[in-house]
Parts: sequence; C-alpha cells; structure tokens
Amino acid sequence: MTPIRVLAVASEVFPLIKTGGLADVAGALPSALAAEGVETLTLIPGYPAVIAALGDAEVIHTEPNLFGGTARLLRGRTSDLDLLAIDAPHLYARAGNPYVGPDGRDWPDNAFRFAALSRIAAMAARGELPGISPDVLHAHDWQAGLAAAYLHYGGGRRPGTIVTVHNLAFQGLFPATMLHALDLPDQAMRIDGVEFHGMIGFLKAALALSDRITTVSPTYAAEIQTPESGMGLDGLLRVRSDLLHGILNGIDDAIWNPASDPLIEARFDARRGAARARNTAALRGRFGLDPDPERLLVGVISRLTWQKGLDLLLDCVPSLVAQNIQLAVLGTGERPLEDGFRDAANRFPGHVGCVIGYDEALAHQMQAGVHALVVPSRFEPCGLTQLCALRYGALPIVARVGGLADTVIDANEAALSMGLGTGVQFSGTMLMPAFQRALALWREPDVWRRLRSNAMRCDVSWRRPAAHYAALYRGLIAERAS
Repeated sequence: MTPIRVLAVASEVFPLIKTGGLADVAGALPSALAAEGVETLTLIPGYPAVIAALGDAEVIHTEPNLFGGTARLLRGRTSDLDLLAIDAPHLYARAGNPYVGPDGRDWPDNAFRFAALSRIAAMAARGELPGISPDVLHAHDWQAGLAAAYLHYGGGRRPGTIVTVHNLAFQGLFPATMLHALDLPDQAMRIDGVEFHGMIGFLKAALALSDRITTVSPTYAAEIQTPESGMGLDGLLRVRSDLLHGILNGIDDAIWNPASDPLIEARFDARRGAARARNTAALRGRFGLDPDPERLLVGVISRLTWQKGLDLLLDCVPSLVAQNIQLAVLGTGERPLEDGFRDAANRFPGHVGCVIGYDEALAHQMQAGVHALVVPSRFEPCGLTQLCALRYGALPIVARVGGLADTVIDANEAALSMGLGTGVQFSGTMLMPAFQRALALWREPDVWRRLRSNAMRCDVSWRRPAAHYAALYRGLIAERAS
C-alpha cells in the first residue's frame, strides 16, 4: 500500500508543549496512524521548549519576512515525532503559556503568530519547501484555521484539506481591519470566506474552505449543528453536514498504562486489581485525606472553569462531606473556582484536598488512586480524563454530553443486569444524584469490582480512531484524483 503523506498543523504537541487535550492528540495520533500506512509530519510553532528539544535540527528553509521578522524552518525528530518547527523568535520566543502572557491576557499579536503557522502550512502543502509534498493537510483548531484560506486564495498546488475542531468555543476572532496585514485578499472578507459577524474568523475560514471537517466525538458532531451548541456556526455546519465526521479521540495506552506506569505507587491491571489500594493510600496521604479504606474517594483532574461544570461540583461539596465521600482536586483555571476549592479544603480537612496547578505525574497518581473520577462538563467535545480513568479503573461520573456520552456506559439497572456499565452518567445539573448512585454502587463491592473490570477492559487507544482517519484520508485523496 502506498503510504499517505499527511502534514498535521497544531499549536501544541505533547510532550513538548501542552495546555490541553489538543497536545495529547497531536502527540499520539501520528504513531497510531503509522500502523495504517500514514506518514505524518507535524508543523508546530518554535516555542523555546520546541527549539530546545530539536537541538541541531536541519534548517530546510529561511523565510525573510514572516509577519515582521525572519523565520527559519527546522526539521527534525524528537519524542518519536517528525517535526517541522517555525523558528521565529519575534513570534514565539516567549516562556510559559503559548497563548497568553504573564498577565493572563492573550498575546496582542496572536493573529500574526498563528497566521504565520497557517501561512507556512500552506507553503508546505503547495510543495514550496524542500522534501515536503503532502497528500493531505490536516489542521487542528483555530490556530491552524487560515491554512485553508491561504491555499484557497493563493492558487497553485492544493492537497486535500481537513480541519479538526477540538472545541468550537475557541474560534480565533480578530478585527476586519487586519485583513491586508494578514495577507488576505479583499474577496476573502465574504460570508463564504473568512468573514464572521464582521470579523475575521480563523476557525470559520477552515470550516468554510476545508474539504472535510472532523470533530472529536459523534455526539459533539451532532450537538454543534444546533443553535444551543453551535456557537454561531451551526448554520454553516448544517450546510456542510455531509462533510462533517465525529471521530472519537483516544489516549496513548503505552503512556497511560497502570501495568507499567513508572509514576504510580503500585502497578496493576484488570486481573490484578488488589495492588490498586496502595495507590489510593498514597494519594490520600498526598492530599491530606483521612486514611479510611471504606470511604469513596472521588477525584477531579481538570481546568477549573464554568465549561467544565466545576461550579456545580463546588456547590456539592458540603453534601459530599455529609455523605462521607472524599474529594481530591487537581487543576487550575478561573480564580473564583480556585479560591472556592482551596476554601473547601480548609473548611473540611481530611475530607477535601486540593492542589492548584497542573502536575502530569500527580495526574497519573490520581487516576491510579481515586475510586471514581468526576467530569461534570456543561459541554465536552470529547474529554480525555475519562478515557484515562477507564484505563486505570477509576469509574467516571460524567455529564451526558459530547464525548462523555459516547465513551462511558451508564451503570443503570438494565446495564447491570447484562453485566455492562463502566461508570455513571447524569443530565443537566443532576450531579448530586449521580454521586448518590455511585455511592450505592460503591457499597456493593462485587458490583463495583465488576464495573471496574469492565472499565479497564475498554479499548481507549488510538487504534480505531486512527483507522477512521486513515479511511478519511484515502477517500479524500481518491476524490481529488478523480
């Protein structure tokens, strides 16, 4: 089978730079695609961590004026990834978060920083860079959204184009007055181009001009075609619904593997679950929780935001404590929620523990140690923490939205009677009743063990999603060839 050559374009990639699930996808999908005969080259901004990791990478091109300065394009391998990095210090040589400055505000030149990513992507897609001639350009989220526009309005060779929406809420909107500064022609500022309510929409451009659209779960693909969840783009998505595909994310099941994870206290698997209790004991010590093995320990690993429904959880804390349920929280985000969980840990010592920030090792330890993991999102394109929880036997308690609905089988009476169920789902604001259902299941140890075994046997890897992407690439290539 002739290999398919894909140029993936992403603003972050694990393990080099990560703020969320996009990085995990960009870092893990190429390896899974290789088994499907797909060769992936990933284009990424040259943040300091990326340049340091690439070391003495080959300079394959120099661009003399990339939105205000010279840029070198570096090609090299690191962390089993074939990378093309844009070494443009005037755009990317900034420590910390790739999108916001130390003051928590968006970098004021973000339009140019990510237009540069898209413009280099378009150059590579046209075959203007040595040794690069992709069959498909696969753009991720708004930061890569203008690639389709530069190809559409620039002429020349054009491979198939796909955009993956990881979260429709983040769209990359900038003033219309920037059109020429972004090297876009006047005709681009139309409803069938980049225009979105009088502004330039990076993601909107990709949705309008790409050959295919994917998002990260089938349920989210349906949700974003509705006015309630479409973020103003539902009309466009309905018009292009025949080109829209929902493909679930996976996780790297070599990194997230309780049987070999070097970051946890005791390793275990679905057949040898007794060792899991040692992780629970260690985690209780880390969070200052009472060492009572009879108590249900629930964890949160999340951005602390309204979207993630963490205000609903905060409201439940007194009731959880009253029912003898322990809570461990790891996350960072909106200041009122950070302060609220800190205050809860101070008010209920031994019952509630809180670590504000992100710690990859602690995330592994929590997945291995909590009995259940709660994800109460108001909307959730896919979600990765519940996939990790399934892998580690931490039963997910999830809102019935997006990818959460697609990945967790509710342990209702019908499911239990058939030996099914991998967690608990709930609708709307019914979070506390979901905790009560989980507590009732916890009080039946044989039932809980069966559910945990079901969860750990789920295939949450990239194997099936990679096969779907490969089929999508092949179909697109065949369509363009004909």
